[in-house]
Amino acid sequence: MNTEAIRRVALVFSLLDTNGNGVLEAEDFELMADGVVGVAPASDRASQEAMRAAFRRYWTTLRTELDADGDGEITFEEYVACVLSPERFDATIGVFAEALAALGDPDGDGQIERPLFVALMTAIGFEPTNIDTLFDAFGPSDQDRIQVATWVEGIKDYYAPDKAGIPGDHLVVNTAV
Repeated sequence: MNTEAIRRVALVFSLLDTNGNGVLEAEDFELMADGVVGVAPASDRASQEAMRAAFRRYWTTLRTELDADGDGEITFEEYVACVLSPERFDATIGVFAEALAALGDPDGDGQIERPLFVALMTAIGFEPTNIDTLFDAFGPSDQDRIQVATWVEGIKDYYAPDKAGIPGDHLVVNTAV
């Protein structure tokens, strides 16, 4: 597990902790899902529901894997132990990545336009400057679009414990993590 991976998941933990109480709870994931789906009104209902289901699965995986005492709370240390363990979290992050990318492609052309990408990532809580840098790192087309598959792989890489120097590392630049 490398420093970059820990910084990446520390940032996500802080963003997912929507109420700022230092632990993750089911409510955090519902609030995040509402915010993310809310910025994609042009996406079809199936894509919106898939995103909500992906957030619920994310929470359910954490709770099932980590909440041994049944208190409904996941600490940062518990979170890192799960999300940076491919055997425990890869399937969940794959579903999440596919759902988020589909939400960003409302016309189904396999491409994500910068404005919607920025809106989705901002709804999650990432810094706008870092979002733009990430989008540029994905190599947008002349029409300022990226491929759905590129974003899906970028999300999966973000949670990979052995990856460094990846586009997702741009999201932690100049953050308080």
